[in-house]
Amino acid sequence: MSVDRARFEQGLTYEGFKAQMTRNRDRLEENERRVQLRPEDVAGFRDLPRPLHVVVLAEDWCGDVLANLPVLGRLAAESGKLDLRVFLRDQNDDLMQRYLNQGMYKSIPVFAFFDEDFREIGHWIERPASVTELRAKRRREIFAGNPEFGAPDAPVDQLPEDARGRLQTEIQRMRDETTPFANAEVVRELRELVNRVAA
Repeated sequence: MSVDRARFEQGLTYEGFKAQMTRNRDRLEENERRVQLRPEDVAGFRDLPRPLHVVVLAEDWCGDVLANLPVLGRLAAESGKLDLRVFLRDQNDDLMQRYLNQGMYKSIPVFAFFDEDFREIGHWIERPASVTELRAKRRREIFAGNPEFGAPDAPVDQLPEDARGRLQTEIQRMRDETTPFANAEVVRELRELVNRVAA
């Protein structure tokens, strides 16, 4: 199924998506408040020759959605050039099948960018590889420095309660510390994608 104006209009606005969330809305909105956009990044979208339509595939249980959709939401609000519509992944399998990660995984979020005639100019899936690599490296360092956490690939629920709590605290601290880098990488990749329009 291709995306046309009628299908696009069936999607939720960003605010509509937030309003229907049954979990994690506080986390999404906290992440939205923490996004720091550089003026040149906002200008990179505001200066596009024409507005773009963005189809988003998302669910409120997904950590990558909670982390990365607020970045896109802020770019849309501050640039005035991105018209977002959010489709729930599990209710829109025809759309999800178009954007399978590596041709097989239903990874979200998906951000698919279309021009005014609904010709796709590109899409973006899940998170930047640079973020995955950095967080994996930092996670290995946490385990290497804390032998009581066991092996990085062992089930966390097999750890004693106190060790599991400390591990979760360390992982959350690492995620918080790497969030500015992660957000900047999302913006960089999205700018590269939409610059094809200006080219």
